[in-house]
Amino acid sequence: MAVKLTVSDLTFGYDGKTTLDGISLEIEKGDIVSLVGPNGAGKSTLIKCIDRILKPQRGTVYIDGKEAAQLSSKDFSKMMGYVPQSTTEVFPYTVFDIVLMGRRPHIGWRVTGNDVKIVSRTLRFMGIEEFASRYFDELSGGEKQKIAMARALAQEPEVLLLDEPTSNLDIKHQLEVMNIVKKLVCERNISAVMAMHDLNLASRFSDRIVMLKDKKVFKVGDPRSILISENIELVYGVRAEVIKDSKGMPYIMPIEPV
Repeated sequence: MAVKLTVSDLTFGYDGKTTLDGISLEIEKGDIVSLVGPNGAGKSTLIKCIDRILKPQRGTVYIDGKEAAQLSSKDFSKMMGYVPQSTTEVFPYTVFDIVLMGRRPHIGWRVTGNDVKIVSRTLRFMGIEEFASRYFDELSGGEKQKIAMARALAQEPEVLLLDEPTSNLDIKHQLEVMNIVKKLVCERNISAVMAMHDLNLASRFSDRIVMLKDKKVFKVGDPRSILISENIELVYGVRAEVIKDSKGMPYIMPIEPV
């Protein structure tokens, strides 16, 4: 079952520069939440603070009322899965081996038959069974992104954190990745928090939008209430026309800088 994620008064900075200032928000169970804002707004930094990659100077992250900082690495990794923005490291391993690494919080270094079944099921769920015996380094950017998601999913997390999951992907792979996220949340009953650049993808696939401005939370709500021309101009400094797509969701057409 999905858990509730709470961020309370979180502040982070480095080299004397504050990048997040007093961030507070709640991620409800089973929601897809997109963090949006201009470059430098702190979207990726917030994702990394939630995942304990970065340590905030102030504030607390709670997972179902428990302080995330007090959980063991093993217990934390069972609850939180992280998909980085891009994978540039060289991995001389097969796709199956890479995804199997996601089971480490549950098994350490001892692999059981059940873990092999979970990895096989994950590859099948993601539609990438044919990649199982291929080497990770041979794959395209879009394929690598799916493998990174599969590795996180193999952890069986309650919350999936994605740092700009569609960056550097073509339109087809963007939609494939976002459809997988939607499917994961619906079928596995988990929550997803995504740092997003593309407002139209965020509009289409998110239950809630968290809009960041000047290191703080500017607005929080459903896409229809947040992705309006006034907010886009205030946050991005761009005049935009917002129309409705075929499903009645906001579709943003930038016009000019202000």
